[in-house]
Amino acid sequence: MSYDTLATSKSPALIIYLLDVSGSMGDKLGTKTRLEIVTESLTAMLRQMVFRSTKGGRVAPRYRIAMYAYSDHVYDLLGGVRPVDQVAQLGVPELTPMRSTDTALAFSQAEKLLQQELPNLAHCPAPLVCHMTDGEFTGSDPEPIVRRIMAMRVPDGNVLVENIFISDQLLAEPVSDVHKWGGVTPKTRLTNKYAQKLRNISSPLPQSYRATMLESGYSLAEDALMMIPGMTPALVELGFVMSAATPIGAESPSGGGSYAR
Repeated sequence: MSYDTLATSKSPALIIYLLDVSGSMGDKLGTKTRLEIVTESLTAMLRQMVFRSTKGGRVAPRYRIAMYAYSDHVYDLLGGVRPVDQVAQLGVPELTPMRSTDTALAFSQAEKLLQQELPNLAHCPAPLVCHMTDGEFTGSDPEPIVRRIMAMRVPDGNVLVENIFISDQLLAEPVSDVHKWGGVTPKTRLTNKYAQKLRNISSPLPQSYRATMLESGYSLAEDALMMIPGMTPALVELGFVMSAATPIGAESPSGGGSYAR
């Protein structure tokens, strides 16, 4: 799989965010709650998307975004799929801790959206589902649904799945410098069994994404996976930055047009 189709106004990248808002997301990670860190990281990610989409003062719709919060229900935070310029104007929706962690329900919503969207994405980058959680699911096992999602494909490649697992202790060795860290690989020792499960349903980091991350000052290894142990705010931010690292292309003089469904 190449994953080298460039994101432009005519061929925007679709990113679906699934955000766990279970009660434990109100717990502290350092000096802030986990949801506060997620909100700040999402804001930083949006700034990066806008920066990568801006030319001559105009924000080109190189990204299309869907965002769902989930607990025992799934909540559409943006009212459907929206271009990045609209999301940037709206800002990150307020996130409030709720109850349980029905991860399978969240991925089921992503699967339904992808089934609707894929026929229109033949010339676009492979879609990405970015899942953020801080604990083991309380409903059905999400793995069968995730496997179906990872089997979906467009000419650019299979749908990518990234997992950000927020927890105080996941790695055998702490990450002293996030910019020098090589990432989670198939051989990385994880101290949490659910983190191991999430690693098994995380896509390999495409080399095109890795190149973007290297340009951004990170040092992810060639065999890194799209799995981030969110042990610190810097690692959580890295996870959301990774989700927006699809290669981008130049716009035509007329502005590149718009996405037509």
